[in-house]
Amino acid sequence: MANEETRNGSIDKGDKSKKKEKGEQAQLKKSTFYEKPEMVDIGVQAGDSVDEIKVRYKEPNRGNSSNDSLRRSSTTTTSLPRRSWETEDYIDFDDLLPMIGEFSHFQVMLLLFMIPFCFITAFVYLGQIFMSLTPPKYYCYVPELTLMNNVELRKQLSIPREKDGSYSCCRMYDTNYTKIHFAPNPSAYINTSLPTMPCKRGYVFEPDEKPYISATMEFGWLCDDDKYATYAQIIFFVGSILGALGYGYFADHCGRLAALVSSCFVALVGSFATSMSYDFSSFALSRFIVGTSYDTCFTMVYILVLEYVGPKYRTLVANLSLALFYCPCTMLMPWIALSAGNWRRFSAYTSLPIVLAMFSFCLIPESARWLVSVGDIEGAMEILKRVMRMNKKNVAPQILELFESSCTQFYKEELHGRDFNVFSIFKRRRLARYMVLLIIIWMAMSLVYDGHVRAASVLDSQNIFVFFTIACATELPGSILVIFTLDRCGRRWCSFAFTSLSGVFSLVGAGLANRTLMRISALAGRFFANMCYNIGLQWAAEILPTVVRAQGVALIHTMGFVAMLLSPPVVYLSHVSFPLMLLVLGVLGLLGGLLALFLPETLNHELPQTLSDGAEFGRNQRLWHVPCCGPGARKSHPRHWRRGSSLRTLSREEFRSSRMFRKTDYVHREKSQPSSENQKVDEKVIRTYKYNG
Repeated sequence: MANEETRNGSIDKGDKSKKKEKGEQAQLKKSTFYEKPEMVDIGVQAGDSVDEIKVRYKEPNRGNSSNDSLRRSSTTTTSLPRRSWETEDYIDFDDLLPMIGEFSHFQVMLLLFMIPFCFITAFVYLGQIFMSLTPPKYYCYVPELTLMNNVELRKQLSIPREKDGSYSCCRMYDTNYTKIHFAPNPSAYINTSLPTMPCKRGYVFEPDEKPYISATMEFGWLCDDDKYATYAQIIFFVGSILGALGYGYFADHCGRLAALVSSCFVALVGSFATSMSYDFSSFALSRFIVGTSYDTCFTMVYILVLEYVGPKYRTLVANLSLALFYCPCTMLMPWIALSAGNWRRFSAYTSLPIVLAMFSFCLIPESARWLVSVGDIEGAMEILKRVMRMNKKNVAPQILELFESSCTQFYKEELHGRDFNVFSIFKRRRLARYMVLLIIIWMAMSLVYDGHVRAASVLDSQNIFVFFTIACATELPGSILVIFTLDRCGRRWCSFAFTSLSGVFSLVGAGLANRTLMRISALAGRFFANMCYNIGLQWAAEILPTVVRAQGVALIHTMGFVAMLLSPPVVYLSHVSFPLMLLVLGVLGLLGGLLALFLPETLNHELPQTLSDGAEFGRNQRLWHVPCCGPGARKSHPRHWRRGSSLRTLSREEFRSSRMFRKTDYVHREKSQPSSENQKVDEKVIRTYKYNG
């Protein structure tokens, strides 16, 4: 018989010798023991309710009557027979997932539910690019010459030429156009030496085969006013920063599903408000509202899916969802805009699928991990039983009862104070260095990625819809390549290679005079930028210790949005010089890639749980540590036990009870009928409660 102790209890053995300790354990198998109530706290039993736990552990001194009742209950012994399935192990979600299905029918259903949210994210993120497109061909509008049918003559009379021979987009001749209007021979007034001035009455846009009217064209954000489109994009990212912070708090207190649905509703309201904008102020305000929903309207469903997927499938599902769903949606955006023909209709039409998100409450389950973290154990168990039914798995009721009691124990222990916050990271020198590097690297990756996404709208203004589609198509092979390389070559070398290659191709493009070769090189830079961006957050979550992981990742993500504030100005450099824009993106790519070499590798290594673990993590790794060969190919130490609970793995808030760090050697055992010999020796345990007298 395995070593058995009191159920969820602890026996104070002091400094007894191992020999005497074994003798006492043998004696326990043959008798019933009793301890003083004040010396034993066996924790939470399966039948205890959350309300009882709150009273017992959080409010022990509420009144004399309560204390008296606790004293009476502590002296009343309630014996429970030990059953064959009971162990002292702590069972968490990662222990239970293999039993209920790590990636089966239920998980596939959740994966398919990501499709509308991928579309919503693609629209929210990329929609503004097409709303503020700059037309390729335009010139100053002169109302006095509108009756002229000869367009070429009209240009010769009013528009000066640039050095390359093309007509100017932003300048017109300063002359008396009324006199030209009434002249019998207007061509006699053609004079290229006339003084010039900026456009005064608007612009004329040369028609294309499939015209598309953007907000830039309607509001005249061109020439000296072209900065307004950039300002609107910056305001969008300001809303994203505030939304990420606000919804992070909201999701922790109201639930992942509530945050998901409410953020989609905000995106819907902001999108309809955008379609009714009448000037820059109203347009910027509506884009700010839409920006607050960005990140949350996809991140929450992304987290929900990954929380119900087994650990070995998470890299696959995370990148497969981006490759199969997000990439095609981004490729559709330019053609939806072109078919709409107008930025107002584009904003209204593409916001209609967001209505589907309002039905998420009926279709998508809440995060079971979050329900446990707020004490709704029954709600979590109902969802997990639903997973079992859909996956056609049968789990013994005893295992579910043990899991439920473990979750209840977990919630009870987390009523103690939470002592750690994001500032605790900076109290350890090595951990602080990792955090600073992660912030800088992620900011560089975010700026490089977003810069390449927006650069697609200016690199080929003549064929912007086709070029943008090709650029977005690079997401598909990039995500697939990450799936095959990330768990083989490791995070550090993949991040270094992909980020550096993005920078190299951007620099090569900046040095090319041929515009076609420049675009091809920029597409290659975008291809590698996609991959390094996909790796970034997963790596950060693995380096930071469990107790501060969510808060640290939230800070890193927020700083990424801060970096994205600079991407519209970087793309605006294309008005000065295309090579200058690519030069900035190339330098940032090389910087991010080189800095990645100074972070520790996490593949094949036990991830840090405490701040002390984080301060020691990677200490023995060298610069040339490679996971696929050499010493890096072996795990740092055998993973025959796990510290901590995976309840904390993907939640934004961290749970920090020191008592959660325990060995887990749970092995599923079928329930067997007790023999007559076992029935004679019926071990008992005492249910006692710890209280403050």
